[in-house]
Amino acid sequence: MAERPHDALGTRKAARVVLLDPRDRILLLHGYEPDDPSDTWWFTPGGGLEGGEGWEEAARRELAEETGITEVDLGPLLWRRHCSFPFAGRRWDQDERYYLARTRQQAGWTGGRTELERRSINGLRWWTCEELRTARETVYPTRLAELLRTLLDEGPPTVPLLLETERA
Repeated sequence: MAERPHDALGTRKAARVVLLDPRDRILLLHGYEPDDPSDTWWFTPGGGLEGGEGWEEAARRELAEETGITEVDLGPLLWRRHCSFPFAGRRWDQDERYYLARTRQQAGWTGGRTELERRSINGLRWWTCEELRTARETVYPTRLAELLRTLLDEGPPTVPLLLETERA
């Protein structure tokens, strides 16, 4: 696995993609704790910056690696979030940036590129805003249904929103 850039405090920089299809459905990946497959959640495609790549470059690369989707219109930066969570035997602290993207291309779970992805992600699904709103499953970021509804109703924010810090 390539070295992942971190800031001076050891926070991992991660680019995430809010990918919408022509029907305004959002694509989410289904993840789970490698040591406890019953601990599951849904999340947006994306991951850590590698080497000297920029945020948008990382968003495109991660999307292609995780979903096979390369035909995207990458839009503006929507949201920023700091989160901290236990995963795969360690604590992860992340500075995340969420980019809007649109595609007509169909997604397919690629199996991931890293060993950890292969042990912790088992598929993907397109969700409507209403399905997200009524979901009983865990979705990250936790306010995604509300954020997506606002995005669809009002369009992208003029200045990226700073989401509340999430700590699990």
